[in-house]
Amino acid sequence: MSQALLDLWKPLFDARGGFVEAAGNREARRRLGAWPDWSAGCLVLVGPEGCGKSRLAEAWLARSGGLALDPLRPDTAAARSLPVLLEDVDRGACDEGLFHLINLAPVSGGLLMTARSAPATWTTRLPDLRSRLNALEAVQIEVLDDAVLEGVLEAFLRARGIRPSPDLAPYLVRRIDRSVAAARDVVEQLHEASARDHRPVTRALAREILGDATANLDLFDV
Repeated sequence: MSQALLDLWKPLFDARGGFVEAAGNREARRRLGAWPDWSAGCLVLVGPEGCGKSRLAEAWLARSGGLALDPLRPDTAAARSLPVLLEDVDRGACDEGLFHLINLAPVSGGLLMTARSAPATWTTRLPDLRSRLNALEAVQIEVLDDAVLEGVLEAFLRARGIRPSPDLAPYLVRRIDRSVAAARDVVEQLHEASARDHRPVTRALAREILGDATANLDLFDV
């Protein structure tokens, strides 16, 4: 998906409403709640796009009074006495800066990182950083379960000014990929079709949008 399209959808992410708690993020919430008693002062939240890593990290940042830094250009001097958040570290980070922040974490108040992959898989050219990455405490956030995906769909629908029937989100959950991207795409299609044809957003419209690929699932609807 292009960055321009992602930028258009940014208000929807910002308007998601409250964080949806579910079994897949329970352990991550527990470990965040244990701050500042993390192993070596560090914790990594690992999970796919849309699993809630950033929402959890933002809540921790507000609670800790910490500082969000750019992993590619971290201001390590500013982090000497403050907890630090680094997002999407697996997509690229300054090796020297990351090494320094990990070393500072036990005395600076903590270092929280988010990534899509475990720290043991991150690339680095520094042997000393490699050993520290391998030792980092990481907690996995699972793919979206029904409750979380329904919450994401409902938030996207509200952000588009759509007031769907209560059964629409559960209907969609059973028929789309379990990702924020899929939820975003189907809501955009529903919004466009509703505006173009002057129709309410209903299961009937959703069935047309989704096409014949999921038609057989309707046989099992109550």
